[in-house]
Amino acid sequence: MMILKIIWFGYFLTCVYGDGVADVVLSCALVEEGVGLGGMGGGSLFKRTPATLVLRDVAVAPDESPETLTPFVPPSIPDPDAILLETKVSSPEIPNAHVLLHADCNDQEVMCEISRYSPHGSQEGSDPAYFMVSLNVEGVDFSTSLILQTLKVEKDQSTLIQSKLGLPLSQSGTLLTEVILLVFSHIKSVSAALRGDALLSCGFKQQEVPLAQEVGIEWRLQHRGKGWKVLEMKTRLDDAEGSTVVQEERKGSSMDAAQVVGEGNASMSLTKLRVVDEGTYICTVSIGLFHAQQVIQLHINQPPQVSLSKEKLVLETSPQTLSCHCTKYYPLDAQMEWLSLSPADTEPTVLPDQGSLSSHRQHGDGTFSLSSHLTVPASVSPGTKITCRVSHPALDTPLSVSLVVESPKPGSYWWVLGFLIVTVLFFFQVMR
Repeated sequence: MMILKIIWFGYFLTCVYGDGVADVVLSCALVEEGVGLGGMGGGSLFKRTPATLVLRDVAVAPDESPETLTPFVPPSIPDPDAILLETKVSSPEIPNAHVLLHADCNDQEVMCEISRYSPHGSQEGSDPAYFMVSLNVEGVDFSTSLILQTLKVEKDQSTLIQSKLGLPLSQSGTLLTEVILLVFSHIKSVSAALRGDALLSCGFKQQEVPLAQEVGIEWRLQHRGKGWKVLEMKTRLDDAEGSTVVQEERKGSSMDAAQVVGEGNASMSLTKLRVVDEGTYICTVSIGLFHAQQVIQLHINQPPQVSLSKEKLVLETSPQTLSCHCTKYYPLDAQMEWLSLSPADTEPTVLPDQGSLSSHRQHGDGTFSLSSHLTVPASVSPGTKITCRVSHPALDTPLSVSLVVESPKPGSYWWVLGFLIVTVLFFFQVMR
């Protein structure tokens, strides 16, 4: 049997595979809320202590191929000062945990934070102890929160106590734990169109033996320092008839109770999106005394509509103003530029005089509009193509609108000249 395990200390990750499973060892930080320094500005600070997390029995795809790797070996002499947590993640299984196997090879940082956790109604220092673990992988839609419960260790005279946490260590020097509840999301952020729909991913898993028959799910939105409830559901995992209670604060928000019960799928759908729906969404899953969260960002994108003030531009004896209107877009950062392509050129030239920009105008639906005005000189060559190009986050490529400068119609100059002469003669006669 070939064995593969993963070890990551500092910036180094090595692995050794086993039969369909692997062990992932992550360099983490134990985060504690401490007391700030005295004097002015004193307050709460977060203290970070190096820690290590061993995830046992992570599922491995059958087509994985090992490289030259070094197996993880526990310290030959346990260190009571080291913080080394060990847990099995085969039941419940962490969704998409395979990305942890390749994070180092893909130059992706794994963010791992561990903190002490107190279940609702429990007292600090009670037995067993609990930990909250937050895992995120840079550049990948992988985010998971784990609640770990320490396992009972038979104490004897040789049992070591972890010096910082005051908990008994196993013979290999690790804190043995099991996963009580995990809450995960397949996405970290979602971009959706204005007046469109969005699905915010959130799911949960727990031990095979249910901790409680009731599950509560709450979705909240935070934006610009304010927060409010969007949707809340309470239901029973035994699927008892009439047990589901839904409180819909935002019209058009919904969860599927059957998927919550059957699959642990707590994802929320939003329809007819508005600009005010943009922000940070927090999915909180509560089962019994335990709860964990996931955070998803929702971005609203609406591409602009771009138009010119004239359908055609005929040369005249004086300069003319051409306007480009960029309307009904979101978010605010739209960029406008003018380009010119004369008949003698092969590539357009960005005009150094970009024209005058209006101020941003905001509409009742939260979208914006902007205009740019370009002065076209009378000396421009007929056949010149003038383009207004707009860049915006909602556009995959810049959006352009163009027109070609036309020559005056035959005799138009004489008509204009005659009109001016008649006008001058008229005023001359009036002033006599």
